Amino acid sequence: MEAILLANKQVLLKRYVEGNPSEDDFELKMSYISSHIPQGSNAVFLKNIYLACDPALRYRLSAHDHSDNIALLKPFNLGSVIQGFGVAKVIKSTIPDFEEESYVWGVIGWEEYSMIENPKVLYTIKYTDVPLSYYAGILGMVGLTAYFGINNISSVKEGEVVYVSSAAGGTGLLAGQFAKMMNCYVVGSTSTDEKVDILKNKLGFDDAFNYKKEDLGEALKRVCPNGIDVYFENVGGAMLDEVILHMKTHGRITVCGMISQYGLKEKDGIHNLFHLISKRIRMEGFVDVNYWNFYPQYLEWAIPLIRDNKIVYLQDIAKGLESAPAAFSGIFHGKNIGKAVVNIVADK
Repeated sequence: MEAILLANKQVLLKRYVEGNPSEDDFELKMSYISSHIPQGSNAVFLKNIYLACDPALRYRLSAHDHSDNIALLKPFNLGSVIQGFGVAKVIKSTIPDFEEESYVWGVIGWEEYSMIENPKVLYTIKYTDVPLSYYAGILGMVGLTAYFGINNISSVKEGEVVYVSSAAGGTGLLAGQFAKMMNCYVVGSTSTDEKVDILKNKLGFDDAFNYKKEDLGEALKRVCPNGIDVYFENVGGAMLDEVILHMKTHGRITVCGMISQYGLKEKDGIHNLFHLISKRIRMEGFVDVNYWNFYPQYLEWAIPLIRDNKIVYLQDIAKGLESAPAAFSGIFHGKNIGKAVVNIVADK
């Protein structure tokens, strides 16, 4: 492909987000991008196909002090293109590991085309007999997060009681199924009766409840009458505070996300932390830098299960780059069932 100038639709951060994100926080802009890669540079020129709407991006949409060295937690600059996990086709490349016409997943721009120099968070897609969109979810960072969180952080054991909050979201629905594969008793909470039905009758959860309709404490007593061994935490706030009271001695709380807290200026206080001492509970958080090296292991484990339909994976796919702000904002209001993904252009 000769170097040409291409029209490139982009999603920019218009203003720093306060509270839950809205479509007005983003700006859709048309720009132009050259496909030319300067001689001697290491870069790939990508045609982007799918974008993952990950709740963790919310942290990067607000102005805050960035006191650590984790690039994927650094705030975006105003007016910059949103960056997140997605799937793309390699159009041009000067890097042997990324052949032209191959597909990749990793950190790309919320735009139609991206020039990625010295890519550090990009993987060549090895298996293309499964939907490419899966690499924006179950075969990408979302699946790896659930796998590492259940196996390595939670250290789940056969027969344990595992509770997953936000269980109908992209990570929660996989974490619950992975725990079921280990013969655990798995319960989940979600925000609608429709999602409760999906958890129990489609995803194989042993029980589930609508936290918006039931008293949280009473619901946990009902679904986990003998207590919780492992809590896979995606919500935070009042949910975490109540769950601590229902944990068993030597229970484990794996902190994957805290979606209820991302939009709050004043975070909810947690009042029951003394029980971490009295019950000897271990609570541990984790971020992507902890587990990138586990991806090849996870991929070879997950691919046969997907091919044999032993994992139920749900996607909520929006069409067109212009739908990205609404699709992303919607996950903070429980509008998605499964992993929220944006299909930029039909490509396969």
